[in-house]
Amino acid sequence: MDLFVAFLLAIVSGALIDNVVLSRFYGICSFVGTGNKVKPAFSMGLAVTFVIILASVVCWPIYTYILVPANMAFLDTIVYILVIASLVQLVGIFIKKTSPTLYKTLGIYLPLITTNCAVLGVAQGNTDQGLDFLSSLGNAIGTSLGYLLVIVLFATIRERLESSDTPRAFKGVPVALVTAALMALAFMGLQGIV
Repeated sequence: MDLFVAFLLAIVSGALIDNVVLSRFYGICSFVGTGNKVKPAFSMGLAVTFVIILASVVCWPIYTYILVPANMAFLDTIVYILVIASLVQLVGIFIKKTSPTLYKTLGIYLPLITTNCAVLGVAQGNTDQGLDFLSSLGNAIGTSLGYLLVIVLFATIRERLESSDTPRAFKGVPVALVTAALMALAFMGLQGIV
């Protein structure tokens, strides 16, 4: 039962309390870039979710069972980037085959998942913190769901702001940054939960 509780706490912590975008500022490029319409934001969030979880599942055993025993743990970042780049290519091929319009909508942001700090940060953080496999998986699921939640909320708010009477000086990026700051403050209020 303790493992299950720890797993759930890792998910809740990654999603809400230590949100990757709003507290660590990882993945800001795709957050702001695709966070202006809900459908592309949701699709980007799903793609990042898939890549984060899969990268964590693949990178943890490579680090634990190959790099550490071979005394090559210093190569972890290079290995993680190669794994992530391969996974992003697979996701890109899948999206292009199943939804060419979505593939065009995501544009440059889909290949940029390879260099998304959120993906690399989770894989790196799991091994740097010495998490076991189950905790790594919980952290990956929570972090990726947190990314998905925040990018969709942000896109929903931005869509509403486009049709609202916003002062001209705040239209576009300025109001988006103010919105992101207010979201970060709101999520910061959840830090006392766990």
